[in-house]
Amino acid sequence: MMNNKKDSGHHVVNIANGKTTDKLSVDTPKWSEPVQFLIGVGGVFFFYLIYGYLQELIFKLEGFKPFGWYLTLVQFACYTVFGMTEMKLTGSQERKIPLRTYALLAFLTVATMGLSNSAVGYLNYPTQVIFKCCKLIPVMIGGVLIQGKKYGPVDASAALCMSIGLIFFILADSTVSPNFNHTGIAMISAALCADAVIGNVQEKAMKAHQASNNEVVLYSYGIGFFYILFYLASNGTLSTGFWFFFANPVKTYGYAIIYALTGYLGVMFVLSLIRTFGALTTVTVTTCRKAVTIILSFLFFTKPFTAQYIWSGLLVLFGIFLNVYSKNQTKINHTVLNIVKRIQQKHSKSQRPVMEA
Repeated sequence: MMNNKKDSGHHVVNIANGKTTDKLSVDTPKWSEPVQFLIGVGGVFFFYLIYGYLQELIFKLEGFKPFGWYLTLVQFACYTVFGMTEMKLTGSQERKIPLRTYALLAFLTVATMGLSNSAVGYLNYPTQVIFKCCKLIPVMIGGVLIQGKKYGPVDASAALCMSIGLIFFILADSTVSPNFNHTGIAMISAALCADAVIGNVQEKAMKAHQASNNEVVLYSYGIGFFYILFYLASNGTLSTGFWFFFANPVKTYGYAIIYALTGYLGVMFVLSLIRTFGALTTVTVTTCRKAVTIILSFLFFTKPFTAQYIWSGLLVLFGIFLNVYSKNQTKINHTVLNIVKRIQQKHSKSQRPVMEA
C-alpha cells in the first residue's frame, strides 16, 4: 500500500506548487487544486499507458521471448543515466546511504523489474497486471510471519478477494491462452514478493540517512545494472542479447529507451499525486489506470478472451477497494456521509412547496 512517506527511490515532481523538489525547480505560477489533479492524473495515465503498451509490443517481436533480462539491462542503464543527470542538475554528489544497503536495494530492484519483464514472455500481459494489483497478499503474509502483525477483518477480506480473483483469473488464462506457462507464474510471483519488500527497505534507509530520491535511483539502478551485466555474461546470453537488439535497433533499443523514459516519468507523477492528494486518491487513480491498461491490451493486441476475466478481475479490484477502505475508514466514511447529507438537503429543498406570491 502506498503512503505519503514512501518514495520508491524516484525523484518527485511536486505538482502542488508547479515546481520540482530536491533543489531542481522551475519557476511556474501556482495552480488550482483541480488543475493539479488533472495534471497528475493525465501524467499517470499518459506515461504508464505508453509504458504498458511498449512492454507488450516489444515482446511481440519475433524471437524476443528469451531476452527479457537484456531488456531490463537496457532499462537499468537508462535509469542510471537519468539518476546521474538529476544528481548533476541538483548539485547533490555526496552519497549518504551505505553501499551495503544499496547492494540489497539493487538486488531487490533487479528481482522486481527483471522477473516482471521476463514474465511478459510467458504470460498474457493482463495476467501480469492483475498479479501486480495483488501486492497486498505477500505484504500481509510477510507482516504476519516476520513482524507478527495482526490484521482486521476488512484487511483479511481484501486479501481473500484478491486471492480468489487472482486464482480464477489465472485459471481463465490457463484455459484460453496458448501462451500460458507456469514459468511466468513463478517469475511474476517472485517479482511481487521482491516488490513487497523493497518499499520498506527504501523507506527505512531514506529516513535513517536523509538521502535524496535521485541518489537512491542512481545507486540502486547503477549497482543493479552491474548485477544484471554479470548474470548475462556468466550464462552466455549477453552477446546473443546484444546482437539480437543490434539486428533490429529501432524496435529493440529505440522502444526500450522510450519504455524506460515513460516508466521513469510515470513514477514521478504517481509520487507527486501521493504527496499532493494522499494515498487514497493515488491508489484510486493507479487502480483505474491498471484497469484501462488491461482493457487496452485486449483491444490493441489479439488474444483469447473469456467472461471469467471480467468478474475475476473485478473481484481483485474489489479487494483493492477493501484494502484502501481499511486504511482510510474515517476519511471515506466522512466523505460518504457529507455526500449523503448534500443529496438529502437538495432533495428536501426540491420537495418544499412554492410560496404563493
